[in-house]
Amino acid sequence: MAITWILVANASLCRLYENLGPNKGLKLVKELIHPESRQKNSELVTDRPGSMAVNGSGSGSKQPQTLPKQHEAKVFAQEIAQELYKGRSTNAFRRAILVAPPAFMGMLNSVMDGPTAQLVSDRFEKDYTKTPEPLLAERLAGCIYL
Repeated sequence: MAITWILVANASLCRLYENLGPNKGLKLVKELIHPESRQKNSELVTDRPGSMAVNGSGSGSKQPQTLPKQHEAKVFAQEIAQELYKGRSTNAFRRAILVAPPAFMGMLNSVMDGPTAQLVSDRFEKDYTKTPEPLLAERLAGCIYL
C-alpha cells in the first residue's frame, strides 16, 4: 500500500495529512505553526534601517534585501522541507501532494531536496489551510483517490 502525504500550508501554518489508499480519507499526522510569519515587518526587527553617507541625490537609508516577513516565511518553508525529508528518508510516504499559495509554493520548491521533490506528484497553488477536512478531501479527491 502506497502512503500519500498531503501537505497543506501557507507561510504561518502547515497541516500534514496522510492517505492510506482508496476510500481511506485523510488523517491529520502533524500540524506546524510559525507565528513569526503572522507578525508585521516592524515587529520582527529590533532597529530601524541603518544610515549610510551617500554621494549624490539618494537618501542615506539602506533597506534590507529581504523583508523580515519574507525571511520568516523562508525559515518556515525550510522547516517544512525538513519534515518532508525526514518522512522520505524513513519511508513514511511514497508520494506527496503539495497545496500552498503561489509565493509560498515557490519557497517550498526552492528549499526541497531533489529526491523528495521527485516524490511530489501534484502541486496546487491554493491556500486551503482554513478549509475543513471533508471539503479538502472533496477538492483533492481527483488526485488522492479517496
